[in-house]
Amino acid sequence: MPDPGPLPARLGPLPAARLGPLPARLAVPTPTWQRCVDVVVVGSGAAGLSCALTVAAAGRSVLMMTKGDLGDGATRWAQGGLAAVNDPTDRVPDHVEDTLRAGAGLCDDAAVRALVAAAPTAVASLRRLGARFDTTREGRLALSREGGHRTARVVRAGGDASGAELLRVLLAGLNGSAVQVLPHAVACDARLDADGRVAGVTVACAAPDGAIQSTGEVSCRVLVLATGGIGQAYAATTNPAGATGDGLALALRAGAVVRDIEFVQFHPTALWLGPDSGGQQILVTEAIRGEGAVLVDATGRRVMLGVHPAADLAPRDVVVTAMARRMAEEPGLVDDHLWLDATMLGAGTLERRFPTVVAACRARGVDPVTEPIPVAPAAHYACGGVETGLDGASTVPGLYVVGEAACTGMHGANRLASNSLVEAVVTGRWAGRRLARSLPSATLAAPPPAAARCVAATTRSETATHMSRAAGVLRDPIGLERLLDHLRAVPMSDAPARHIATIEATNAHTVSTLVAVAAAARLESRGCHRRVDVTEPQPGWRAHVRLRLRHGALRVDRAPVRAAA
Repeated sequence: MPDPGPLPARLGPLPAARLGPLPARLAVPTPTWQRCVDVVVVGSGAAGLSCALTVAAAGRSVLMMTKGDLGDGATRWAQGGLAAVNDPTDRVPDHVEDTLRAGAGLCDDAAVRALVAAAPTAVASLRRLGARFDTTREGRLALSREGGHRTARVVRAGGDASGAELLRVLLAGLNGSAVQVLPHAVACDARLDADGRVAGVTVACAAPDGAIQSTGEVSCRVLVLATGGIGQAYAATTNPAGATGDGLALALRAGAVVRDIEFVQFHPTALWLGPDSGGQQILVTEAIRGEGAVLVDATGRRVMLGVHPAADLAPRDVVVTAMARRMAEEPGLVDDHLWLDATMLGAGTLERRFPTVVAACRARGVDPVTEPIPVAPAAHYACGGVETGLDGASTVPGLYVVGEAACTGMHGANRLASNSLVEAVVTGRWAGRRLARSLPSATLAAPPPAAARCVAATTRSETATHMSRAAGVLRDPIGLERLLDHLRAVPMSDAPARHIATIEATNAHTVSTLVAVAAAARLESRGCHRRVDVTEPQPGWRAHVRLRLRHGALRVDRAPVRAAA
């Protein structure tokens, strides 16, 4: 298909009748209690903890809310490490260039340079806090190489338990801080004043089984969302159960701009557990390919040879696309998974470097030392999110977003492996420092909009199946239109939610709509967004797709990529 050429700055609003209604707020029980703090932080992963600890250290009152228990988010599951220049033979400009190349033309150059430059300092700071990163016999950081990196620069802990170690250090800091913690609580909607500034947040508190026990209103001067990704909007994902896009949907309802959300990164190697397996899948870290493991099909033929100069260490978007195309060929009559052959590494390397992966595989009847690991792509990381600056500030005054829920411009159309933990820690701290210096004045919430609705929790599984089929690794116009038809037909009710599952299903429905609309609008293939009808990037589409909810309709705009300084 030819390049569509220059596009208008605004693609225009899509009629609510075509998309179906999106709720202006969630239907929840009437609030029965109130609380007041300076800053509310929603989420207890690397980004939320880094922000909360920094703000609280300056004497501000901070309430951290978490949907489950502390640390239940994606950070704990991160097997990859922190990408940072720590070797004398490596250079910051090389890390920048690798990031920009992976981002396929949609990275914010200034954001990449700032975050990459800050990464080594962040690693050093975490070591001073007690992080036990892997080291060589000489005491230097042991660095790994992952896909898209030209050299080994990934700092790891416990071989493949980097996220768990990072979380351990940050939670230890929380224990000695003044941060208040409210577990088993969901942030439902921001409360805004008459001028559209954040004045507080509506909160639903739940029992361990998810039943909503009470709702309340927390007045605050700033609301920080650190709620992670949207992987649970798909049938199969590496994300934990709580990754239903809660922060993204809340920010949209508050009037924030969401950007680049069509770029959902699929991890190439999730452990394949059978055709009926859904929900959170077991991640098989990319670093195993960095050590020499290779992808093969049912006939033993390598998948990545001749596809990319880096072969199995190509950027993730390249690898998953090649995997999807190979599976479509049904080699050896197998069309739903491939294999990762790591047998050449031997028991010593596998058991020493990747104990988590080896244990998980063996628990499910696969021994990576002696046989290839069955793998398939799974939804992994949202490269887009709520449009923010590097300090987390969104387009809504008083609403900050950090971590995976934010779109800083670091990742562009495809995230470079192990850049996300660095971004989470650094931007969380930068947001905290800004709020520690200055907070907006407290304000009073205006009456909320009347259109409060939810979708039934029972709709979620079918919607996730439609998402995986139509908005997965490969996309086509007919599939996306069918997905939009399905989303439009999902009924909504104004009956108050009685269970957290209803809130999660509604938020997952909202973010699914955002992904589907943005993917249908972007008429090209770029980064994580691969269409079968337009297989190459188009110069006229080197731009961001931005979405905003206005009066029940999604307004879809196009914005140019910020030029390099």
